[in-house]
Amino acid sequence: MSHHLPNTRIPAPCIVNTGTIVNKLDIRRLLTDLGPVHYVYTQENKLLSEGDGDVMEVFAHDQRSTLVANNALYLNIYSFDYLELKQSPQQETYFDLIQEDFCLRLIPLSTPLQERCDRHFNTGAIEAMMDQVLSARWDAEIDDDCSDCF
Repeated sequence: MSHHLPNTRIPAPCIVNTGTIVNKLDIRRLLTDLGPVHYVYTQENKLLSEGDGDVMEVFAHDQRSTLVANNALYLNIYSFDYLELKQSPQQETYFDLIQEDFCLRLIPLSTPLQERCDRHFNTGAIEAMMDQVLSARWDAEIDDDCSDCF
């Protein structure tokens, strides 16, 4: 006699603003959008280090380290057991990367939407600046050509 379990699928979790994430791909997706952050590194709630920096790279490699130096963060998701997604009393989201009794807390200093707007604004500003530089150059060339006429 064989016993068959019903063929039912459990839906994937839906996590909104708070929860525990153990799937490495989900952790990577969450961290990839981070730009500037305030980080707090603790062991058993004892402060080891803190500062501000930019998330430069998020990767998954079993033999590379997570590095925080020179205001830059290179995050290896394999350095952590799981991520706790939390909200402050001001309803701001932050990320606790947990590895045994160590915690690397990342507090975003901007949102992905703000970062996208800033990149768009910077692109627009650069394009406007280039237009001005090219226009000034053409004006200078026209002036040089006209001075030859006299």
